[in-house]
Amino acid sequence: MERTLVLLKPDCVQRRLMGRVIARIEEKGLNVVAMKMLRISADLAKRHYAEHVAKPFYPALESFITASPVVAMVVEGLEAVRVVRDMLGATNGRNAAPGTIRGDFSSSRQLNLVHASDGADAAAREIELYFAPSELHDCPLTIGPWLTVVGE
Repeated sequence: MERTLVLLKPDCVQRRLMGRVIARIEEKGLNVVAMKMLRISADLAKRHYAEHVAKPFYPALESFITASPVVAMVVEGLEAVRVVRDMLGATNGRNAAPGTIRGDFSSSRQLNLVHASDGADAAAREIELYFAPSELHDCPLTIGPWLTVVGE
């Protein structure tokens, strides 16, 4: 099993698409093992987007991500990082395929509704930024054997 961080960004919250995005994650057979709504501070934004802080677009990114609450989740499943990113679609909603979350609900590069970790190392780092170990809840699903074959 693999874990990834998913953030439902301010535009997702403001457009009241949270339930639809969460439903799609759950319908895929992924397990939400932690979730909370929070307001990202400027300090947390700088730590989360550390590789972008010196870039010209960073002030607008920080302004956006701190403008409204977000929903942070830890999602678990086989190849969760790749599966979630595939579900989201291309970063730019105008380029995202229909059927993906961004393809169905976004028409912007910056207002693209959802963040998901881009790899296992990033997921581990980002999960630590948003959740204490005590906030992660192992909860094996009894339906698990009906969602995937072990060793697949």
